[in-house]
Amino acid sequence: MIYDRILVRYGELTIKGKNKKQFINHLNHTIINKLKKFPELEFIGHHERFYIILNGRNHHDVIEVLDKIFGLHSYSLAAKCETNLDDIKQLSVKVIKEEIKTPTRFKVETKRAFKRFPLTSLEVSKEVASHVLKNCDNLIVDVNHPEVTLNIEIREEATYITTKEYPGLGGLPVGMDGKGLLMLSGGIDSPVAGYLVQKRGVAIDVVHFSSPPYTSPQAKQKVLDLAERLARYSHNDRITVYNVPFTKLQKAIYQYCPSNYGITIMRRMMYRIAERIALKYNYLIIANGESIGQVASQTLQNLRAINEVTNMPIIRPCATLDKLEIINIANKIDTYDISILPYEDCCTIFVPDFPVIKPDLDKCRAYEKNFNYEELIEEALNNLEIIKIKAYERVNILEDEDLSNLL
Repeated sequence: MIYDRILVRYGELTIKGKNKKQFINHLNHTIINKLKKFPELEFIGHHERFYIILNGRNHHDVIEVLDKIFGLHSYSLAAKCETNLDDIKQLSVKVIKEEIKTPTRFKVETKRAFKRFPLTSLEVSKEVASHVLKNCDNLIVDVNHPEVTLNIEIREEATYITTKEYPGLGGLPVGMDGKGLLMLSGGIDSPVAGYLVQKRGVAIDVVHFSSPPYTSPQAKQKVLDLAERLARYSHNDRITVYNVPFTKLQKAIYQYCPSNYGITIMRRMMYRIAERIALKYNYLIIANGESIGQVASQTLQNLRAINEVTNMPIIRPCATLDKLEIINIANKIDTYDISILPYEDCCTIFVPDFPVIKPDLDKCRAYEKNFNYEELIEEALNNLEIIKIKAYERVNILEDEDLSNLL
């Protein structure tokens, strides 16, 4: 194969000013760390470009990893030659002959980063296009609607030629903006929120609320599998799950509070617990999958009532997305099929027929005084289960005979 490397282009990092070097170093380290399973690869950084030398490794293996890294604008298979016109012409012919087998419209575009090169960008493009046409069959020059664009990047140390460009995920490198705690249910929305928070450079771990025996082991397994999918986008392929035993607290809510206020009070308790975990383990934000008006507990009035119990920033990436947009992202990140498995989480049990849509804050506070929720919160935190998740490795909590139910 004529291509011996992958050229990686950075995304939003180019607007980071004085912090750009820090962002680029972090991203380069992430790329190297996530590709360390391929020891034959080599890595070279030059002038806001990053090159992965394949050394025989199939490029599809590498691109599959790059597709999970935030902060990348795009990447291309690249061929390298010396920075002189004859070598550029010869390599261009080799690239075109490998790429094109049938009649094809093409054009040449040149970026002349090495300003002392004797020809202008336009002159290089004309020279190379003329040489390629003389030495290759099946070509038609079409600068307006090309099927293939031969991209030539002239630099002092070498010249690089590419054709195809693979789009990256964009965003910022995960971990550059600190850590956040994601409230992860077994539903569709919260994993999407976790993906979108990571896209803005936030490393995440997750908190989940279990209510056994009302929630099943299969429901917990769903959450671990969803966390594993999210770990694939993290900078170190790992995510921690804080599993909160919520049964006693949830039963007390429905014993001492009116049923129509049950969901609102429950969410207030979850926020209190999430805040304490976040403060203990140094998370800067809490994130979740709430979407304005999607369900009764996500009206603006309910969000205000729920939010009152914490001073931590609450990030809701799905707040303005409709359900179909969320589902599309869930399919993209391979969480949808897991999320729709028929195992209920604690947010879907004990659901009243008519949950309050416009809760009264004074009533929320008054109902919570009916029982000692602080004692129950402390008990839940004292029995917190911490599970370490690694990307592409499943943590099984079920017996073998139960696993068939998840397939």
